[in-house]
Amino acid sequence: MSSDPGDAPTPPPATAGEGAVSRQEFDALFAAVRTWGRWAAADRGAWNRVTPEHVRRAAALVRSGTLVPMARPWDTAPGPDNSKPALHYMSDLGDVEPPEPATHKDFIAVDYHGKAVSHLDALSHVAYRGQLYEGRAAQECIDAGGARFGAVSALGPLMTRGVLLDLPTVLGVPWLEPGRAVHAADIVAAEQALEVTIGEGDAVLLRSGALRRRQERGAWNTGAASAGLHVDAMPLLAERGIALLGGDGDSDVRPSPVDGLHSPVHALAVAAMGAPLLDNLDLEALSVACAETGRYEFLLLVAPLNIPGGTGSPVSPVAVL
Repeated sequence: MSSDPGDAPTPPPATAGEGAVSRQEFDALFAAVRTWGRWAAADRGAWNRVTPEHVRRAAALVRSGTLVPMARPWDTAPGPDNSKPALHYMSDLGDVEPPEPATHKDFIAVDYHGKAVSHLDALSHVAYRGQLYEGRAAQECIDAGGARFGAVSALGPLMTRGVLLDLPTVLGVPWLEPGRAVHAADIVAAEQALEVTIGEGDAVLLRSGALRRRQERGAWNTGAASAGLHVDAMPLLAERGIALLGGDGDSDVRPSPVDGLHSPVHALAVAAMGAPLLDNLDLEALSVACAETGRYEFLLLVAPLNIPGGTGSPVSPVAVL
């Protein structure tokens, strides 16, 4: 494992045809990783894997008590990776209510499913061939009032073991170039290099270094090109029994390797495996903290907003080392 990522060349970006997967192959993969019918509380999906014993073991990982937040700042500036900026304005500057004590209030709103806001995807967020997780028909479960199955309110908070797969650190590069696919073999190599093994009920976070690249090179259209997981990595994660998947992108490599399917990892994780996704995290501080401690496992806390019928929630996850 290189100690100076900046000295190494950046890996070349993947092309749209690299590791191409047909829809027939994808459908077979979808069936292979599917966990439908496994849990009574189906709309919690893979979060059912996290038992009180998992929580106790995760809490035992805490040593220094260092808190590492992973949410990106509330982004109100439009850009190539932020087509629907969040809203924030002051609604009371101390001049609306009786004078004493003065109160100051503000308003926030966001269309958070995108590339700029740190958020959680609940099981109602993704359907494949018209079906949500558990084979529920999306048109029967979701309407203008929200989701009646797989809503974020069914998930509640999560406390479990987190594992950081810090691919730039493993490869000795500052970041993965947009389009770089992370395959199953990359995950196994990262486990070996970082001396960590993904296990049942874990939350797996993939760092591509996207925010470092954005800071140094500027913003780009991450919907068209981003580093992320190739679909061939999903059987390994399914076999390990993960409860949650996330990263500093939206987990999918782009361009997609599956023709006609723009977010195949979303379909496999959410609709087949029942694993919620954490999108658009800031993993730079966590990368530094893990490197300093030499440990790439930690206690992870995720507490989505309690939104009945919601397809997800903005979140501010925290790693505790």
